[in-house]
Amino acid sequence: MSLTFDGTVLVPAADPEDGERTAAALTPHLSPSSRVIVVNVIEKAGGAPDKASVEQREEYARTIFERARGPLEERAGTVETAILFGTDVVETIFEAATERDVDAVVFEPRGGSRFVELLTGDVARRLVTEASVPVVALPRTDD
Repeated sequence: MSLTFDGTVLVPAADPEDGERTAAALTPHLSPSSRVIVVNVIEKAGGAPDKASVEQREEYARTIFERARGPLEERAGTVETAILFGTDVVETIFEAATERDVDAVVFEPRGGSRFVELLTGDVARRLVTEASVPVVALPRTDD
């Protein structure tokens, strides 16, 4: 089966490794007309003190984008990045997807134990079960 994204896809990335790994997995499915928007959500604490300053988190997001751009720029027609802010990561991703009129949200599920998923709210599961736009989970490309 061949899957090609020749429209606009939104790619959420949680950390530099996740961004690079997802970009590498997505690259074979892109065409010169593909528009890829890589996003990182800076989760606001909703009244509680944040773990790191906004400046530190924005710098971290730029590191994520730098790592993701490498594989993508070789295949995609356009690569954009955006730092998003919200108290709920999944809601923020879908709001951005709707605002940017994307064709799909594309991600590669990260590994982790069931215990970690319970603590973090399992963003991957919520992306699929709460989808307001098509969502594509790429096969994991474990090293």
